[in-house]
Amino acid sequence: MPSIINEIVFSEPSGRSFGVVQLCGAFVLFSAYGYYAVVANSLPGSGALFIGVGAALSGVAESLPNNRRRAAGVLRLTALAVLGSLFATMAFAPEFITG
Repeated sequence: MPSIINEIVFSEPSGRSFGVVQLCGAFVLFSAYGYYAVVANSLPGSGALFIGVGAALSGVAESLPNNRRRAAGVLRLTALAVLGSLFATMAFAPEFITG
């Protein structure tokens, strides 16, 4: 495995403060989606859900203890896969994102 992947993806988690910020951002995105689905009675596009899941996975990865580097790396890679699938969906089937 190239060293840049080890240095970036499988590095020690940044700390709980950075993870809490990302988890709060995911909560805001999920809350906005829920607001539009329940109160406004309309289903917005699913782009906010993709970004919210990616932010939540990344927030959990950053909240792990320092000795859990491999688990943090797997969560970061999963978040990248979720966000990459959002970009692929936007490129090849945008009607699924826009609703």
